[in-house]
Amino acid sequence: MLSQKTRYTIRALQHLADTFGQGSVRLDAIAEAQNIPRKFLTVILSEMAREGVVVSQRGRDGGYELAVPPVDVRYGDIIRLSRGSLALVPCASRNAHETCANCLPEKDCRLRGLMLQLRDETAAILDRITLADAISLVPPFDQMNAHTHI
Repeated sequence: MLSQKTRYTIRALQHLADTFGQGSVRLDAIAEAQNIPRKFLTVILSEMAREGVVVSQRGRDGGYELAVPPVDVRYGDIIRLSRGSLALVPCASRNAHETCANCLPEKDCRLRGLMLQLRDETAAILDRITLADAISLVPPFDQMNAHTHI
C-alpha cells in the first residue's frame, strides 16, 4: 500500500506536470488544489528538490516547478524516491533489501518468490508510465475486474 506521503508526492508532482513550462507554482496553490497540508508539502518538495526532480525559487514570485520535462519523470522513480522501494515486503526489494523478521530462510520462502514476481511486474508498469502520460480518472470497469476470481 502506498503511504500518505507517497500519495501526496505523486499528486504534487502531477500538479507541477500540469503546469510545466508556465513558470513556478506557489506552494499554497499546490497545497490547496491537491488538498495537501502545507507543512507536509514543504517537506515533500524539499526532498524532491534535493533529488533533482523539482526546482524552487525564493521570493515574491517564487514557487516550485519540475526540474525536468514530465516525460522524464516515471512513477516508479517517484515511488522509489518517496518510499524507498516498490516491494511489498523488505526481502523482495531490489534496492533496499532486508531479511524479513520471523520468516523462513529466503531460499525456502515461496512468499518471497511471489513478492519478487509482483515487484518486477509492478516495476515494469510504473517505470513505463510518466507524468506526461494521460491517466484516466476512472479505469474501465472491465479492466478493474478482469482478474477477479473471488
